[in-house]
Amino acid sequence: MNIKQRHSVAVIGAGPAGLFAAQTLAQAGCHVEVFDQKPTPARKFLMAGRGGLNITHSENYQTFITRYSAAQNNLKAALDDFTPSDMRAWCQSHDEETFVGSSGRVFPKSMKASPLLRKWLSALDELGVVFHVRHRWDGWDKDGHLVFTSGESQKTQARDAVLLCLGGASWPSLGSDGAWRNVLTSKNIDVKNFEPSNCGFEIKWSDYFRTKFAGEPLKAISLSIGNSKVMGEMMITDKGIEGGAVYALSSTIRRTINQNNIAHLLIDLRPNMSMDEIQAKLSLPRARHSFSTWLQKSLKLSPLAIALLREENKDVSSASVQDLARLIKSVPLTVLAPFSIDRAISSAGGISLSEIDENYMLKNLSGVFAAGEMLDWEAPTGGYLLQGCFATGKAAAKGILRWLQP
Repeated sequence: MNIKQRHSVAVIGAGPAGLFAAQTLAQAGCHVEVFDQKPTPARKFLMAGRGGLNITHSENYQTFITRYSAAQNNLKAALDDFTPSDMRAWCQSHDEETFVGSSGRVFPKSMKASPLLRKWLSALDELGVVFHVRHRWDGWDKDGHLVFTSGESQKTQARDAVLLCLGGASWPSLGSDGAWRNVLTSKNIDVKNFEPSNCGFEIKWSDYFRTKFAGEPLKAISLSIGNSKVMGEMMITDKGIEGGAVYALSSTIRRTINQNNIAHLLIDLRPNMSMDEIQAKLSLPRARHSFSTWLQKSLKLSPLAIALLREENKDVSSASVQDLARLIKSVPLTVLAPFSIDRAISSAGGISLSEIDENYMLKNLSGVFAAGEMLDWEAPTGGYLLQGCFATGKAAAKGILRWLQP
C-alpha cells in the first residue's frame, strides 16, 4: 500500500511490534521515527534470544490460533494476515533460515537474536527510519503534541499518526514497565490491570523439600487443572513451581486463584502408563529394597518424584499398591499465588480490545494506534508471543496507512 503524501508517523516503543510496524510503514513511504526510553532498541527481543529465540510455532494453524485464548477472535484477522509461514519467510528475507525443533517450535538456525536484529536494524536504516533512544514518553501537551523526556529536557513532537507499542509490565528492567497506563486512563481509555502470565506460582513446601530440591526439574510429567492438561516438565523453586508445563497453564491457574483464592493442580508422574500398568509393576516382589529403591527400579521414578510423594503423604511408604498407584497418577498441589509480575515472562491485561477499532486505532483518541503486548491479550510461550506482537504490529501499521489515505 503506497500513500501519495509523505506522512510522518511516530512509533513509541522499539520492541518487535514497534519495529515491524515501522518497517511496514516505511516500506509504504511514510517518514517513521521510533522513540524508546532505553539506550538501545529491542532489549526484550534480545533477552528472548538467550533461550534460542523461539520465533513462532509450526503446529496446524487452526490449532495455533486457539492459543490466543479469549482474544483469538479479535486477533484472528491480524494473525491471518501474518501467519507463522509469513514469519519464517520474513526471517529468510533477513538472511536467517529457520528450522523446526522436536517440540514443533521454530528457531533461527543461528539460535540467537542478535544476528537477526542487526540485519533488521540495518534494513530499517536503509528505509530511512529514524531512532530516538533515551526518550521516555510522558503523554501529550495541551496542544495535543507528544511529550518526551530526554535527559534533563522535555521535547514535544507533532506527528500525523502515533503508534503505541510500549509492551506490558513483565520486564521493567528492559523497558516494559507499564508506566504508560496512567497516561491512557487519564484519557478515559479502559486499561485492564496487569497480571503475571507465563509465570511461576507459590507453593508452601516443607523446609526439607525446599532445601533439598529447589532448582531441580521434574521431567516427563503431565500437569492438570480442571479439564486442562499439558505434558512437559516443571521446575521446583524454593518458593514454588515454574517451567514449561506451568507456563502453559498459567492463565487458567491465575484465573482460578482470582476466583477462589487458591488453585489445586494434579501431577501425573507417569503419564505414559495406565493405572493398571503401574499397579502391575508395584505388585512384583519388592525383595529387600527400600521404598525409594523399589520405586526407582520398578517405575524409574527420580528421587525428586519420590520426595514429592512423601511431601504429599508422609506415610506413603506404607500405602497399599492401589493407593500408591493412585497418588503417582495424581499428586495434588495446592497453589497459593502467582510469582510477582517482574518475574513473569509476559503479562496479561492492558488496553481493552474494545477500545480499538478495526484499524487498531483507539476509539477515543483519533490518530493514536496501539499494538503488541500493551493490548489485553495473552498467549503461552512457544513462539506465540512474538507472532502476536509481529502480527498486531503489522495490522496497526496497515490501519494507519488506511487512515492516512485521503
